[in-house]
Amino acid sequence: MRAMSRSILVVDDDPHIRQLLGFALAKAGLEVREAADGEAALAAVATDAPDLVVLDINMPRMDGLEVCRRLRAQGELPILFLSSRDDEIDRVLGIELGADDYVVKPFSPREVVARVQAVLRRSAPREAPAEGALARGRLSLD
Repeated sequence: MRAMSRSILVVDDDPHIRQLLGFALAKAGLEVREAADGEAALAAVATDAPDLVVLDINMPRMDGLEVCRRLRAQGELPILFLSSRDDEIDRVLGIELGADDYVVKPFSPREVVARVQAVLRRSAPREAPAEGALARGRLSLD
């Protein structure tokens, strides 16, 4: 986890969507970076891995499904798909490929922020229990 704020990479070929999500996520206290296509997204992750990727599926050059496959081959970076594809089969495929959540366009920026924060909470590293006795106030467990 980063010391200051969590970092989000917003990947979409539509600059208006990147700007809208960037504003909403920054307002929620998250650091936001942007990429306009899948190749730029992979390069951004390789340079400085974010805490989560918001990933559009329909993009030129390399679609979000391929980006997701490649990111999953490298590790467990949380991914939230953002797509105009709203059929059940598309949502199921996105989740099966490894996405942690799936939001359909048009979307509410507040909902996307809430879902990003929920995925970040679920993916946060858990504190390992301390060795020996645990104490909280007057309660002590050995």
